[in-house]
Amino acid sequence: MKLAILSRNSKLYSTRRLVEAARQRGHTVRVLDPLRCYMRIASSGFQLHYKGRSLAGYDAVIPRIGASITRYGTAVLRQFELMGTYSPNPSDAILRARDKLRAHQLLAAQGIDLPVTVFGDNPDDTSDLLSMLGPPPHVIKLNEGAQGAGVMLTEKPSASRSVVEALRGLYASFVVQEFIGEADGADLRCFVVGDEVVASMRRQAPEGDFRSNLHRGGTALHVAATDEERVVAIRAARVLGLGVAGVDLIRAKRGPLVLEVNSTPGLEGIEAVCGVDVAGRIVEHLATHAEQGN
Repeated sequence: MKLAILSRNSKLYSTRRLVEAARQRGHTVRVLDPLRCYMRIASSGFQLHYKGRSLAGYDAVIPRIGASITRYGTAVLRQFELMGTYSPNPSDAILRARDKLRAHQLLAAQGIDLPVTVFGDNPDDTSDLLSMLGPPPHVIKLNEGAQGAGVMLTEKPSASRSVVEALRGLYASFVVQEFIGEADGADLRCFVVGDEVVASMRRQAPEGDFRSNLHRGGTALHVAATDEERVVAIRAARVLGLGVAGVDLIRAKRGPLVLEVNSTPGLEGIEAVCGVDVAGRIVEHLATHAEQGN
């Protein structure tokens, strides 16, 4: 299999592990900076060039596209797709997953439970908007934030209104969600590859914070997801069209709730905590689909 990895930095842990896993299995692999790819679009066909040379004949591509280059990165990925290259996470699926409002609407429409979410635009409607959600605490999230950035917890109605009005003054897009207190600052990361949860870990927020992201000081412990949690994680990834995803769940009294579906989940934390060759599972998934002609 001839494999491309779209990544701006070949030295990142996740990129290095994918390269290593592919080469161990006898595949040819190349890391491409998506911002150095450029394309020709015509009804007669599609072309991609990279540093002066044509890119063609790739069987599969793994997108490791950072949030800051989503627009251009997904355009490059779409060009690969139009040239017949398989991607476990198509460009449209990445765009769906990175728009929290859109993702929540799609998940809820399929009966997948998540924290109650409200969204509005007009400042005159703020009080009624928050009344639709219920009493605080509230969690306010930037619509396209990533890795815990742009997530705020407000504990009083006045604080919620102030933050909402401030964000609207900045023309920011955001959603407001109910706070799940019984989670006690913990969530469950389920790593989905294809139709299987290949690894899972419980992440705990540091004292004084409610965000459990590992790079923000959170700690992690390997735990087995329940059958119900596995089903929810796999369904959530499938609804958004993702073949590889990090699905974050909260263990609430009413059952597992989907917090977020990450289309470019990091490998370092989950591999270290769980001792699972997640990179290898991703490459094997790609090889199977590439052999089957997608």
